[in-house]
Amino acid sequence: MGWFARKSAPAFLGPIPAMLERQVEAFPRSYQERLAEVYVRNPVGQRAVRLVAGATASLPIYVKKGRARAGALITRPELLENVTAHLLLHGNAYLQTVSGARGLVELFPLSPERVSVVANGRGWPSAYVYRAGGKTLRIDARDALARRQIIHLKALNPGGDQLGLGCLDAAIAAASVHNRATRWNKALLDNSARPSGALLYEPGDGSNLTTDQLGRLRDELDRQFSGSDNAGRPMLLEGGLKWQAMSLSPAEMDFIALREAAARDVALAFGVPPTLLGLPGDSTYANLREAGRALYRQTVLPLAKRILDGVADVVSDWLGDVELAVDVDQISELAEDRERLWSQVEAANFLSRAEKRDLLGFGKGELE
Repeated sequence: MGWFARKSAPAFLGPIPAMLERQVEAFPRSYQERLAEVYVRNPVGQRAVRLVAGATASLPIYVKKGRARAGALITRPELLENVTAHLLLHGNAYLQTVSGARGLVELFPLSPERVSVVANGRGWPSAYVYRAGGKTLRIDARDALARRQIIHLKALNPGGDQLGLGCLDAAIAAASVHNRATRWNKALLDNSARPSGALLYEPGDGSNLTTDQLGRLRDELDRQFSGSDNAGRPMLLEGGLKWQAMSLSPAEMDFIALREAAARDVALAFGVPPTLLGLPGDSTYANLREAGRALYRQTVLPLAKRILDGVADVVSDWLGDVELAVDVDQISELAEDRERLWSQVEAANFLSRAEKRDLLGFGKGELE
């Protein structure tokens, strides 16, 4: 017979909130666990990384100096997208140079968590070890002709010599809060959108439940009265049992503000204006336009310059002196900045036509 059909009175069952019985979860330590917490399971982190990586991959890149083949090596959208995501998340991006009969033919991206840097006695990289599929591949930093075989791109890391620092460590706390707040709200909805209560009994003789009785009572509560399927089911209490509902104030239940603050911190870690991620705020057209300009000026273009300069430096070993650049004139988000610059240059009557062309990046052209 179940506890809620007994006539004998069980002893006191004090309120033991489930959230107090759980152990405090520490932040994940491994790269794969942190990646899952910040990117795979968090919509804000995933959208921020995809936004920056997609914007970088779609940049109009041209060869400013050197052979045209250099541009074809790096302008593959999926290559730039992978490199950008690796820099944001891991802090390191590795590209292996693949050579053939015609020299350098391809740049192949490597998963950064599988790469280890081997340093020589002076602390400089002498080789790279890549582990995949249960096999280990050692790649010397330079080949027999002293050409670098690995392009190692690093994000700023003041505390390390060989490796860069990604954004996962900065975003993990906010992403964990955001994910747990989401799970809390879901659990609250699964339980009729109200907090649980306490089952009380005030025995006259001061008796208590035995361990077996306490366990059986908890099992019956979980089976018959918890979960969304049992929402609103009435309880028939006998034997002196009393159900005391526990309510929370609106301020204590305000997880929306908590989630919004955590989401903004995640966006901040990846350098994305929160307005572009659809977070509540001043989402007017003017603010969206300014946010798009800020994304390119403060995040996308500096990151693209780091990538292009690093690639050009190594490719120069194979193809001669190479310089890659972004054609900012073709970026629609920066059209207003370009128009303002043109107006200022046009109004500068003390400049010659050749000097104006040079300032606008068109070269001096023919002199008047």
